[in-house]
Amino acid sequence: QVQLVESGGGLVQAGGSLRLSCAASTRTFSNYALGWFRQARGKEREFVVGIRWSGGITYYADSVKGRFTVSRDNAKNTMYLQMNSLKPEDTAVYYCAATFMGSGRESGFNANDYWGQGTQVTVSS
Repeated sequence: QVQLVESGGGLVQAGGSLRLSCAASTRTFSNYALGWFRQARGKEREFVVGIRWSGGITYYADSVKGRFTVSRDNAKNTMYLQMNSLKPEDTAVYYCAATFMGSGRESGFNANDYWGQGTQVTVSS
């Protein structure tokens, strides 16, 4: 069982930055592909970015390319999402997910994987 806890959300003005963290409770953290998803009110959950379990390969949604950067620190069992140039349309609850030895692609995550409880990001115009 893997527990994921997100933190770092908050209220920021458009153009600002936030860094989200996702801390995991597993000793085999390096064996998991990790991802960030988000769900805006009234909309379906959408893929933001994924990072492969090995090699550091990343996959970004077009909507965040060039603005968001994902990273992982296997020594700290933590994944990060640096979000720059935030826009009001980035407002959502952000969730992290983990899947064992996954590719990091959107298709590699499903409801049966490990998910955090989410952290709210609100971008004001």
